Amino acid sequence: MKKGLQLFLVICLVFMGLGGIVQQPAQAATDDSLARIQRKGTLVMGNSPNYPPYEFQVNKNGKEKIVGMDIEIGKKIAHDLGVKLVIKKMSFDSLLVALETGKVDMILSGMSPTPERRKNVDFSNVYYSGGQDILINKADKGLYHNKDSFRSKKIGAETGTLQYDQAKKQMPGIKVVGMDNASDLILALKTHKVDGVAKDEASATAYAKNDPDLIALKGHFKTSKAEAGNAIALPKGSTSLRLAINKSLNTIKQKNLIQKEYLVTAGSYMKVNTQNTSMLHYWSYFAKGVLYTLGISLVAVIIGVLLGILLALIRLGHIKILRALATAYVEFVRGTPLMVQIMFVYFGIGVFVNIPALIAGTIAVALNSGAYVSEIIRGGINSVAKGQVEAARSLGLSQSSTMRYVVFPQALANIWPALGNEFISLIKETSIVSIIGVTDLIYQLRIVQADTYKGVIPIVIAMILYFIMTFSLSRVLRHYENRLRHPATE
Repeated sequence: MKKGLQLFLVICLVFMGLGGIVQQPAQAATDDSLARIQRKGTLVMGNSPNYPPYEFQVNKNGKEKIVGMDIEIGKKIAHDLGVKLVIKKMSFDSLLVALETGKVDMILSGMSPTPERRKNVDFSNVYYSGGQDILINKADKGLYHNKDSFRSKKIGAETGTLQYDQAKKQMPGIKVVGMDNASDLILALKTHKVDGVAKDEASATAYAKNDPDLIALKGHFKTSKAEAGNAIALPKGSTSLRLAINKSLNTIKQKNLIQKEYLVTAGSYMKVNTQNTSMLHYWSYFAKGVLYTLGISLVAVIIGVLLGILLALIRLGHIKILRALATAYVEFVRGTPLMVQIMFVYFGIGVFVNIPALIAGTIAVALNSGAYVSEIIRGGINSVAKGQVEAARSLGLSQSSTMRYVVFPQALANIWPALGNEFISLIKETSIVSIIGVTDLIYQLRIVQADTYKGVIPIVIAMILYFIMTFSLSRVLRHYENRLRHPATE
């Protein structure tokens, strides 16, 4: 017990040390932010493309493209800096972590410069100011007139946004329902899980114009000067980059490019999306999601099984220090959520090694699976009667031959059902990698929802596709399970 406590404390100290190191990039003593970007020739822009008209994806002639007002602003800034714009997409609540760990150079994604955010990042000048609206179902038009009409009702808002905070502070007597995705909020509204959705004026107007079942009400929220409008988030201390970006934003304001060009362009793309919102039109999105899901699962299964076998053999071995380390690894992985592990691999380890999102997600899923597979294999080996081992050794078989020809074949028949369940679960668990921008099936589902303004149908299609994948795999696993239990006789 004492050794276990010491090992636990060591693990905690290691991760606390890593946490301190992770914060170092944001605290650089010298400011070479602009020079660094110009040297590498790229400006990496963090973005969550499910928030029209700021940023969203379009399906034009079967090709995906991220468009919107913020994208046009990003292009202008990159052009002025003389570099290439690279858009890195991920969930909105992962953007600040990506900025603080150096995954992106700036966040241009309809973000408000709140005082809480300013504690950790710098902001450019405000590039767009608009009020806050409340989306409601058209059938409820006579029930609500402004934010004071929602007493004792439920209001939805994206977690971590200005609208979420304003709804909590300025709408007494209501319950705020926070969600991470704009499409989920609209679906909740249309299915009457919430009575209204607080959104930025431009985004609310876009949804209302493109969905005949919704209308936007003026929220009349009170907004302080520190919170008003949208700005570009930058790493702390990046003064030179901030000044260069502000110069571009001043040009955009002087020429009124947002109203004259950027919003007009975004509106034309939104019309492209709503011309054909059939799910057949978006088949390539779902196909790409299935491909990524299966690819991640396959690689994770291979790595997970190999790692699981290694960990199981170590835990069954006699080298105490290796057994302790393997046990600590298994217990730690099983005791922490997969989502946290994915974010740690991508953002934490990514500070030292720039790991692409797809590879980071696959590694995290594989390492997680390895811990569970090791317990399945260890339990299967322990289920073989000791008399079998003793009989094999008495016949002159070595320890390795006993394991290979006697123990493992019997253990395999016992562990196969549990191992099969782990493989099936793995396909479903890969859905979590969407939080770091991996275009798996869930990520593509979100994009289709945002593009088509339809909430339920894309979910139904994703459910069917997941069922086809898992059911097909379960049939294959059942076939080999029967062969193991009833081997063919010649």
